[in-house]
Amino acid sequence: MSMNYRLADMFSQIRNGQQARLDRVAVHASKLLGNVLEVLKKEGFIRDYRRVEKDAKATYEIELKYHEGERVIKEIVCISKPGRRVYCEISKLPKYYNGLGIAILSTSKGVMSDFDARVANVGGEVLCSVF
Repeated sequence: MSMNYRLADMFSQIRNGQQARLDRVAVHASKLLGNVLEVLKKEGFIRDYRRVEKDAKATYEIELKYHEGERVIKEIVCISKPGRRVYCEISKLPKYYNGLGIAILSTSKGVMSDFDARVANVGGEVLCSVF
């Protein structure tokens, strides 16, 4: 499996885990992934996550969330990719699914949701959108 872009790999594992109705999935750990998982947990898209160190390799164990048998994350899409970075001013950032979905941004003040970025009035790199 190619590990060139760990964020896209994590999203694929979350999508595949939810489609297979798994309770949890494990992904390789990095600081960016931890920050993105914190935003997903805060916004209620995942139940929880924890860092597990085993044989000098760190992974995140993500507990997936379901509501009445349906998966909570309907769609998760990478917007910025290694070959094409997408930056956006906060005034030009669109609302996803009329405000029901979120965008996750990497800003100068850290990784945050689009709502928190609007409150802090900072733009940045749009990492993904989640609905």
